[in-house]
This record gives sequence, C-alpha cells and structure tokens, in this order.
Amino acid sequence: MSASCLSHLECSLTGEVAPADELHGLSPAGRPWLPRYDLVRAAATLTRETLAGRRTDLWRYAEVLPVRDPAHIIALGEGWTPLVAARALGERYGCPSLLIKDEAQNPTGSFKARGLGVAISRARELGVTSVAIPTAGNAGSAAAAYAAAAGLTCHVFMPADCPASFEQEARAFGARVQRVDGLIDECGRIVREGVARYGWFDLSTLKEPYRLEGKKTMGYELAEQLGWRLPDVVIYPTGGGTGLVGMWKAFEEMEALGLIDPGQRPRIVSVQASGCCPIVRAFEAGDEHAPRFEDAATVADGLRVPVAVADFLMLRAIRASGGTALAVTDDAMLEYSRVMANRAGIFPAPEGGATLAAFAQLRDSGWIGDDETVVVFNTGTPLKYLHAWN
Repeated sequence: MSASCLSHLECSLTGEVAPADELHGLSPAGRPWLPRYDLVRAAATLTRETLAGRRTDLWRYAEVLPVRDPAHIIALGEGWTPLVAARALGERYGCPSLLIKDEAQNPTGSFKARGLGVAISRARELGVTSVAIPTAGNAGSAAAAYAAAAGLTCHVFMPADCPASFEQEARAFGARVQRVDGLIDECGRIVREGVARYGWFDLSTLKEPYRLEGKKTMGYELAEQLGWRLPDVVIYPTGGGTGLVGMWKAFEEMEALGLIDPGQRPRIVSVQASGCCPIVRAFEAGDEHAPRFEDAATVADGLRVPVAVADFLMLRAIRASGGTALAVTDDAMLEYSRVMANRAGIFPAPEGGATLAAFAQLRDSGWIGDDETVVVFNTGTPLKYLHAWN
C-alpha cells in the first residue's frame, strides 16, 4: 500500500500552517484546518494506471489520506459505492444522463462512514483513546462503529427527538449515548465541555481535520467511475457541509495530480430543507457567512444543522463552481424518495429524496440542460427513517 504524503495543516481562513502529526481541533482563528499533501510526490504513485489494481475501498487513495502507518487503518468496507445510471428516471425529466451515487452502501448505512473511518483511524494513530461526537443520527452510528473496531471509548450526544433507531444502533456498538434537549449545536456545546473536563477528542463536523479527508474521496470516486471526467452538475444535501467542501478539495487536488484536466469541475448544488436552510439564505443574500437558523425543523435529521463552522467554505465552493443553493420541503423530500424508489430501484433517505426534488426543480427552470450529466447523492439508508413514511 502506498504511503500518505501528508505534509501539514493549513487554516482555511488565514492560511496559517501547523504540524500535521499533532492533535488539532479548530485553528487559532476558530476555523477548520485543511490537511495538505506533497502532491508532487503523490503524483509519482497515484496515477490512473496504478489505481486500476488497488483495493476497492476509499483507502485506495492512500497518498492523499492522512494515516501514515497502515496498521492504524480501521477499514470496514467504506467507500467505492456504486454510481448508478438512472436513465429511465432521468428521461422522465428530459435529462437521461442522470446518475445516483448511492452512499447507503457504506458501513452503518450512510456516507458518514467515510469521514468517521478516516478521522478515527488518524485519531488512533495520534494516540487518542476516547472520542465524543454531537450527531443528528448517522454520524453517531458511524463514530460508534469505528470506535468499537479501533478499541476507543465513544461518547455520542444526540437531540432528544432523534429517531430511536440511531440511539439503538450507537448503543449496539458500545457507545455511551446521551439524549439532549436541543439541536445538534447544543449537543456540540456539551461535547466541548466534556473535552475540557474529561479530555475527550472532539469529532464534531470540521472541528477536527480528518473527517473532511474521508468525505473528499467521493470526489475522487466520481472522477474515476466516470473514466476520469467529472459530471456537469453535482447535487448534494447539505447540513454541516463536510462532503461538499471535501469534494471541492478533491477536485482541486486531482487537477494538481494530473488525474483530471483543468476546467472540468462541476457546478455544485447545495440542497437544504426549507425548515433549516441557513446556507440557502446566505447564498441568496450574497453573504459569506450564514447566521444561525432559528427554530430549525425537518424530517431529514441530517439536514437539521442550524449553524455550520464551514459556512464560508461551502458558499465559496458553490459560487466558484457557478452553482446554486435551494431549499425543498419535507413533503417534497418524501415524495421524491418514492419517485427514486419507483423509477430507479434505489429507496433513499429523505436527504437523498431532497436531491432528486432539487433536480426536478432545476430541470423545470432550465438551469440543468437536456444533455448534461448530473449526479444526485443518496447519503443514507431509509431504514432508519421508516417513521417518516407512516
């Protein structure tokens, strides 16, 4: 297996650098650290040809992942999820080149396995023994699973009204789960208190450097699965934004590595729930930061994130790509989840239904052209949300 070419960390706001082989939370500016790599060295071994013979999980991109010693990799089969051609579904909307990236095929049934698998592997390598995470559901399940496999203690804090399935799953993996009267940002406050008091390592979205690196592999996979080209449009459900920011970082890295040609990057569409859409509001207002969305409520627990530390990174990526941001109702999410199931054979979580609802809106408006290749993401299994369809 090829070695990581991790070089250093860089503050996403100020450009300040820090050593990579120390534990870090946020930068001194209170913003996410971005891992950086020696891409010249990585390009010598990370090529289209060498990738063809590698393992079929996200660790195939080892040069641009942060774990230096493969002995610390906790692999449960994360990544290399199917990119499904949904031609019949696309033709219904006059756009036959519609593809679905089905992240429900990951361990614990969601895309969260990518980020937490890499973050916990790296935390273990750096000597962490106890982790904590605020969660709307799926991230807690993934953290608990990878912590169990790594032999780490895991503390999970979730809103009191989260579906019981998420709590049951995390407890099954041995996590210590606490329900919280409030939203995910209140859970995050309790985690921060525990970090200060008990020395837990905080796995909150983009408040450590490495969940981002696991999520960015979705971008690498899109290019590789499409024969080293990228789609015209990527439609992605956005809560904390790690996946959106990560894929944009992947596109940048792939250009530097020579894996894709410059100018191929897709237009990025951020989809949020109408009951919690801080990024949509900030995008429409032309702002760089998104104030907290008050009284957030949606059936899609993964989209109920009222404030995000990486708001400016999401907004920059959307705008730099020529993309857009839009909100869809809970009713639309559930309706289009059924449409995806009926027409493509993939039954998505509500967040996945949201991406198809956004696709339909953007086709109706003409924002997506007839001949464009579009990827919508289903980020998780619907089996944890069965209550939503009752």
